[in-house]
Amino acid sequence: MDLKARKRVIREKKKRKIRGTISGTTERPRLSVFKSAKNIYVQAIDDVQQKTLASASTKEKGFSLTTGGNCAAAKEVGRLIAERLQAGEIKNVVFDRNGFIYHGRIKELAEAAREAGLKF
Repeated sequence: MDLKARKRVIREKKKRKIRGTISGTTERPRLSVFKSAKNIYVQAIDDVQQKTLASASTKEKGFSLTTGGNCAAAKEVGRLIAERLQAGEIKNVVFDRNGFIYHGRIKELAEAAREAGLKF
């Protein structure tokens, strides 16, 4: 197995383990993050009703930054999702890093969402 495939398998194992312990509700949705090489995506999910309550990404129209694969873009996406959730009167969330290591863009997104008023 080459290195790329091995990393994917390891992330999938971490993802399954994390999802076995956390789940989102209407009052406290799961904030799921996905990052690719060029973009970052986040969505608030109610696992009980199986609905997405809010989402934000670097691929949206009107996104202010030109590149989506850096920490500044992750901060902006974190701020956007916090604003959208607070507009829907949601202040508490469960953070799902989706198997990614908590550093870099994932950490910046989480900290920006906390600064904007979300509680993890």
